[in-house]
Order: sequence, then structure tokens, then C-alpha cells
Amino acid sequence: MKQAVVRLDERRERAQAAAGQRVDMYTLVHKGIRAFLGATLEAVGRLDSNDREEVERTLAEVRALGEFLRAHLHHENQFVHPALEARRPGSARRTAGDHVEHERAIERLESACLVLERADDTAHAAAALALYRELALFAAANLEHMHVEETENNALLWTAYTDEELQRIHEAMLAAIRPEIFSLGLRWMVPAMTPAERAGFAAHLPAHVVQGMQRVLSARDWAKLTAAIGPISQ
Repeated sequence: MKQAVVRLDERRERAQAAAGQRVDMYTLVHKGIRAFLGATLEAVGRLDSNDREEVERTLAEVRALGEFLRAHLHHENQFVHPALEARRPGSARRTAGDHVEHERAIERLESACLVLERADDTAHAAAALALYRELALFAAANLEHMHVEETENNALLWTAYTDEELQRIHEAMLAAIRPEIFSLGLRWMVPAMTPAERAGFAAHLPAHVVQGMQRVLSARDWAKLTAAIGPISQ
């Protein structure tokens, strides 16, 4: 099994080198976040606030989004920002400040969820619209923030660290993610990737996790993945 993992890692490294890519800790998870944000915003926007079952299901989705993003902020605070500050003092100040505001915004979303949950028949439509608008502003702020991280922060990391160093930081960050958060992230990240990104990402995952991707991929995308990485044995 260890030898198989090494071969997959080497395959990914060769592919990155051929494409002129650097280790990127931001883009793939951000693709998942964008998909999660968009789907949740759409669900809240079309919500039938008269349907209590639909309200409960949609509020659970908003809360899951908040939980995932709170964990994501924590991991970047614990691993990426210290790496930036260690070699480029002051370089994490902007995005660290954004993270503080995002924490507050998640709290506002959670409060808006409670308001809708407790609203009576005369107030639930207005409460649903208020949640939708709060979530839309949150999505807008996150989209701009992620662009800064993927461009400005990545540029700083690439000038300050080798790919080997960045890979070690990334692996430490992944190891710190709780299993339920990791599973939720995969649910949104994997379908949002290009086939090439998905194959490279799968090269770092255990076989049983890769096999689980079949549940969130179309038959066409699953066929492309298995064609790229070969048979998946448990």
C-alpha cells in the first residue's frame, strides 16, 4: 500500500511540474466553498417559508455551511497565516482581519436562522428574506476574500517557500481537520474540480476515500477519474 501511495504522489508531482504549477493550499478548497455558498444561497432564495420541513432542512444547510467555514478559518489561522508571518511579517494582516469579520458574519447568519426558526406565520416570510440578504452579503465578502488569498497570498507563499515546505504545511493542516468536516468538504470540493485537479487530489487520499467520491460524481466524471488514476482497490 505504501508503495502505491508513493507512486501516486510521484505522478502528481510530475503532472504539477509539467504544468508549471506550484503547491496551492487555497484553490481547490475554495472551489468547494464557492459551490457550497452558491447552492445554499439558492436554497434560501427559493425557500417556501410556509413549509416547516423545508425551512428546517434549509436552516440545517445554512448552519452546516457556517460550521464548515468556521473550521476553514481556524485552519488557515493556525497554519497558513503563521507561515506567511514567519517569512513575510505583516503579510497576513489583511486576510486575518477578514477572518475576524467573517466570524462575526457567521454569528449574524446563525442569529438570522434563529429568527426564522422562531418566527410566527406573520413574520416568517420577512425573516426568510432577511436571512437571504445576510447570506448574499456574506457570499460576496467571501468571494472577494478568496480571490485575494488565491492571488496575493499564494504569490507570497511561493516566493517564501519551496513546494516541499508548502506540502508539509498543507499535510499538517489536512491532518488537523475533523473527519466530519473533511467529509463535508469533499462533498462540495470534488464535484467542483476539473478532472485533472480531481485526479491530482485523489493521489493524496486513501483508496476508500477515493472510492467514496463515486457518490458525489456523475458517471461521466467518475469514469474520467478512474481512467486517470487506474483501478481503485480497497
